[in-house]
Amino acid sequence: MIQYLQNNVAVIQAALSQHVFLALVPVLIGIVVSLPIGYLAVRFGFLYHPLLNLSGILYAVPSIALIVLVPTIVGIRILSPLNIIIALTVYTVALLVRVVADGLKSVDPLVTEAASAMGYRRLRRLVSVELPIALPVMLAGLRVATVANVSLVSVGALIGVGGLGALFTRGQQLDYAPPIVVGIVLSVLLAAVCDGVIVLIQRRVTPWTRAAGRIAA
Repeated sequence: MIQYLQNNVAVIQAALSQHVFLALVPVLIGIVVSLPIGYLAVRFGFLYHPLLNLSGILYAVPSIALIVLVPTIVGIRILSPLNIIIALTVYTVALLVRVVADGLKSVDPLVTEAASAMGYRRLRRLVSVELPIALPVMLAGLRVATVANVSLVSVGALIGVGGLGALFTRGQQLDYAPPIVVGIVLSVLLAAVCDGVIVLIQRRVTPWTRAAGRIAA
């Protein structure tokens, strides 16, 4: 194992860098896309169930099937990293739309009415009141989406796209365990680091949740 690490530092670093890129870019795009869709689902009640049902159907599509379908629909090569980014963005949006909608829906109507009575217009009320209150729910969903993406990127190795999954296929082809072990350990560590960063962000931007927890205890 030590010898494998010493002889393949550059390969492992390249695989890890590509894994991070392929996993986190869809998360960033997913946040941007899902916020307005989730808001529309709550703002216009007749859209709530159709949008959430559609997101549920998209999330249920098997990952390998989506990765095979995306090139046909979008017109790119199946080996393009863009293929993985698009597929994971679909999963991220499908998950976060429900989270954003449920988070905004959890805001007490009395709070929004009080904000309106204080002269808050719709956009200001959304940004200053509703989104901050919905943040704990939304960030909890973001943790799930991010960790899921870190795991799903490895599926791309089955069609030849890199990332840490390439270490799995390399080890399997050579019947050699060290690359597989390194790939698994780095994937788990990366997921844990990403989850920890989001938790720290959540603690930073929603300090009132900790205060509420102390009061309840």
